[in-house]
Amino acid sequence: MADTKSLRILLTNRDRPIKILLDRQLPEQGPMVLAVGTGEHAQDLLAQQPFDVSQLDFDVPGVGRVETRRRQREGEDGSDLLLIERETINDPYLDDESESDDDNPFLTKPMQSAELAQMAKEVKSGRYKSPRVGAVGQAPILGDSEAMCNVLDIVERVAAGQASVLIHGETGTGKTLVARRIHDLSPRADQRFVAINCSAFQDQLLESELFGHEKGSFTGAITTKQGLFEIADNGTLFLDEVGDMTSSMQAKLLQVLDDGELRRVGGNRPIKVSVRIIAASNKDLQKEVKAGNFREDLLFRLNVIHLRMPPLRDRQDDIPTLIEHFLDRFRLPGRSRKQISPEASQLLTHYAWPGNVRELANTVEGLTLLAPGKEIRAVDLPPALRPKSKLELLDSETPLPLKEVERLHIQTALRYTEGKKAPAARLLGIDVKTLSSKIKSYGITGF
Repeated sequence: MADTKSLRILLTNRDRPIKILLDRQLPEQGPMVLAVGTGEHAQDLLAQQPFDVSQLDFDVPGVGRVETRRRQREGEDGSDLLLIERETINDPYLDDESESDDDNPFLTKPMQSAELAQMAKEVKSGRYKSPRVGAVGQAPILGDSEAMCNVLDIVERVAAGQASVLIHGETGTGKTLVARRIHDLSPRADQRFVAINCSAFQDQLLESELFGHEKGSFTGAITTKQGLFEIADNGTLFLDEVGDMTSSMQAKLLQVLDDGELRRVGGNRPIKVSVRIIAASNKDLQKEVKAGNFREDLLFRLNVIHLRMPPLRDRQDDIPTLIEHFLDRFRLPGRSRKQISPEASQLLTHYAWPGNVRELANTVEGLTLLAPGKEIRAVDLPPALRPKSKLELLDSETPLPLKEVERLHIQTALRYTEGKKAPAARLLGIDVKTLSSKIKSYGITGF
């Protein structure tokens, strides 16, 4: 049985503060550790020297998870693989995890050095068993605002069926979490939930990922590979950013959905599959159809049930709950959880969050690492989240007319919310209709 002192671990993680933290702490646990920031660098090292365990962040840039996992699966690098999830407690990229019979290990951020060392030891000794992905409640959807309650009500009603679901929403709103919740509550919950981001692949690679390929069907196809449709058979396949598919891939996907069978790349044998499709896009696919960028017949097949994810700015009531959740989640190893001051919490709550929940999570993670002291204060927030201390009035000591003060104050609010009228109106204590009227009256443009 391996001990941690004999282990060689390769960290591939783009998040520099976390990488520095682990790189400093893990040697105290015994293993020899190298830390790199890109998938290409990791692959170079794996080709040059053996590692017992190679850790791969889901957000790693470059060839990243896809090629590195392929090499690991086909035994080219000789290491086990640890995967660090970023966005949600269970939001891994599940393309070939599904082929592992649930024994590939997963860690959640923030990683704890002792946990990583212990897991590495168990992986090396063959004693590690990861929790089964897809159990109800493993990926909580936080928030009890009216907007989120409406979403969850629809989720519960559609989960029992087999109809395709199309989720529309901005990036970072939690489309993957909702797709997983639909699966978890469905009759297919004991089968696979498999996810793929369609925007991450060019046509040939995406076709191979979805439908599989036969050995020798193209350069680099050194083995026969099952596609995600086969892996998800009797389960759920989540097609994220389906609007980024080319017209050629859209046609191939439509044919599989119509026929209920596929042919691997380079193969002739039809393979029957039974898969529930959940698709998601941050684009308005109706508009994409009118623009000629998306097939209307494919939209009909995907959009049996339509579900819109509200942006975070439209569910401000949920932000304090999310902040508390992320403070717990990103607590530094061996330290008490940081608190947040009322002023800082208010500023975070009234920010527009163009990157939605994902941006909020990243912001809280950064504050947990970088804010001094036990409490996160308003002064610790990124500059974009801190309001100016006073209006940028004219360089004059002469008092301004009230209308000019109001005009400048409206401009400040609009700049603070990045031009979003609804959150600006909430900051100003007026309704959107009144704000729009004042913007027109004062001739405010550009924000």
